[in-house]
Order: sequence, then C-alpha cells, then structure tokens
Amino acid sequence: MAEDFPRGVDLHTPSTARIYDYLLGGKDNYAADRRVAAELLEIIPQAATAARANHAFLCRAVRHLAAAGETQFVDVGDKLPAAGNVHETAARIAPDARVLFAGEDPVALTHGRALLTHPNTAVVGVDLLSPADVTRDPAARALIDFDRPVVVILDRVLHFIEDDARARAAVDDLRARLVPGSHVVFTHITQEPRPEASDPVRRVFDPTTSHFRGRERDAVRALFTGFTWLDPGLTYTPEWRPDDDADPGDAPELSFTLAGVVRR
Repeated sequence: MAEDFPRGVDLHTPSTARIYDYLLGGKDNYAADRRVAAELLEIIPQAATAARANHAFLCRAVRHLAAAGETQFVDVGDKLPAAGNVHETAARIAPDARVLFAGEDPVALTHGRALLTHPNTAVVGVDLLSPADVTRDPAARALIDFDRPVVVILDRVLHFIEDDARARAAVDDLRARLVPGSHVVFTHITQEPRPEASDPVRRVFDPTTSHFRGRERDAVRALFTGFTWLDPGLTYTPEWRPDDDADPGDAPELSFTLAGVVRR
C-alpha cells in the first residue's frame, strides 16, 4: 500500500496507472484503485496475468531494439516505476541509452521524478491524447535528439483515444515528427476474445478519469498505416518474439492486449 500521498493528488478517484501498478503487484496504489482492480478481476480473472504479459513484452521489445543499436527511448504512458522498466532494460545492453518517461498521472510523475535520478533519464508531463507533443517539450529535447532515430513506446495509450479518426491523427502526427529509422512500440487493449465483457469492463472503469476503447485487430493495424511492421507483426503480447525458455501459453488471446513494433 502506498503511504506517501503526493500533495494535491485526488486519492478518491481511481487512476489507471495505479490500477496497473496493483495488477503488477506494486505498492503505489490506494483503496479506490484496488476496488476497481478487484471488480476488473471478477470480470476478467486473467487481468493480472495480462498486465505482467504487457510488461514482459515491453522488456523484450526494448532488448531487441537496444541490441540493434537504438540508444534513445521515449516511454509514453501512465505507469509507476517497476522492476525491469525501460531504462533498466535498455542500459543492460546499451549503457549509454537515454530514456525519457512521459505521462500525465500526477502520482506517476511524482514517483518517477523522485526515483529516476540517473543522468540519462528524465520525466516530463504530456497530454496522452497528443503523444507527439513530447517532441516539442524543452526538457524532452534536452535529453533526446529528435533529429536522430528514436524509439517511442506507446504503452496502453491509444485505447484511451476513443475516436478512431483522432487516434489515427495522433499516430500520423507522431510519424511526421520522427525521422526515418525511428520505431514505435505499442500495446493496445482489445475485447476480441470476449466481446461480451466490453460493456461491463467499461462500466468498471467509469469512476476513473480515463475511459478506453478496446479495438479489434484490423482497427489497431489501421492506426499504423505508413509504418513498416517488424516480424511477427501485430500479435497478442505473449506471442511477440517470446524468450526461448518462455511458453506463450495455450490462450495468448487472454492477455486481451495486442502489441507490435513498427519502423518509420
């Protein structure tokens, strides 16, 4: 349980960042977040497993890109620092990697700024409905050279942009701001495996300030028109280049999360 309450933070409104933290087994969450998580687990018993699969996918994607020579990472999405986060994962392969964390949840930003004190990291606020805005932030540009290839991670971001046209515009804007050779790593919730759960899950998240839309596979793929997909393309999180000793399981679709890596 979190004990330090950041000044000015509404502890009675559940936060998707803190719900995710709870599902990962973290301690930076509050009673309101745990209530929503408990209701979610009643509808989707695999939700905690899905959160871990999401985190594991991001680690694999970062390892792959760092091994390919990428040294600049921009991690966009509301989350609290967790073991194996992007800067730790990248630094194991590329010690000089620079990692920018960008989000809008005040608790996540407060914890990030307190814990991420490495000189090659920074934390900035960004409107998650317009993730490309991070490329204009002075603090971001002080760390990241956007005139060189960058890896942008959109971790559970695009499903919070409910309108398809607005989501496509957000991705198009990002693509226009990235130089060729850049990559986008993303995860996106889908209700395809259990469409009947879509409405109950949305109702569970009504008390939060972030409402999401789980898109079908074709709709997710359409958001990345103009990019080149890295193999194996758009998959469920456990299926994207699993580690040699890992078993994606008999039902990877129960991660309820689509994922991919695309190149500009």
